Amino acid sequence: MKTIKTVAFIGLGVMGYPMAGHLAKQGLTTRAYNRTYSKAEAWAKEHGGTAHATPKEAAEGADLVLVCVGNDDDVRQVTTGVDGVLSTMASGSILVDHTTASADLALELDNACREKGVAFLDAPVSGGQQGAENGALTVMCGGEQHHFDAVAPVLNHYAKAVTLMGPASSGQLTKMVNQICIAGLVQGLSEGLHFAEQAGLDQQQVIDVISKGAAGSWQMDNRHKTMIADEYNHGFAVNWMRKDLGICLEQARRLDATLPVTALVDQFYADVQRMEGGRWDTSSLLKRLRKPE
Repeated sequence: MKTIKTVAFIGLGVMGYPMAGHLAKQGLTTRAYNRTYSKAEAWAKEHGGTAHATPKEAAEGADLVLVCVGNDDDVRQVTTGVDGVLSTMASGSILVDHTTASADLALELDNACREKGVAFLDAPVSGGQQGAENGALTVMCGGEQHHFDAVAPVLNHYAKAVTLMGPASSGQLTKMVNQICIAGLVQGLSEGLHFAEQAGLDQQQVIDVISKGAAGSWQMDNRHKTMIADEYNHGFAVNWMRKDLGICLEQARRLDATLPVTALVDQFYADVQRMEGGRWDTSSLLKRLRKPE
């Protein structure tokens, strides 16, 4: 694979904006596209890259194209759609999809890329907005080893861990495991904090004690303070988590895997949405348990 010097980043949301910024900061020629063009212009002004009106325009001449958008349909629009990146990507270039999407889509894109002579990796990320801003994401990849070896040094600019999990779709399947585990952890933390509150315990003191033992987790370390304060206007939104859990549950049905806790927590998040909390952070499961003032 040739040396990657020019990259295109498609999707400048809360994750993509800082991720693309890390690439520009490392001296890569970075071409940016966002559905709202003014945001791409603002990014280019801040980071020194260039803004483009369509995905295909951004991808033209790029050695590597990175996509980070909302869902399967969004990915299709910016990749195989009329103005999608595959219409201008050159043979020998590489497409990496960071969107959390279905395994079916990963296989679909892998086939579409092969027809164009383009390499493909599905590479969903974990770590949230904070991880993107700090360059500390975890990236789980599916694809071929030599393609992974070519892009890993670039992905390392915004990641603390980049791992090839297997062939195409393996990254998405691994991300499903990640979301399944998180769902149970957040519900458990919410119930624990709720129990402590109802029992009249000092919630912070409780966390200080139990976080040093087997109950400790990333969720506990990074979300307990805002949960205790009943603050949820940050982090990964409930709406997106329900999208991800829907993907997990659909895949589980195909695999004959049983996910009772995941299915239950998905419905708890539906309750949060009915509380008009779709944009709240996923830790808002605690809000559902607390009695109204």
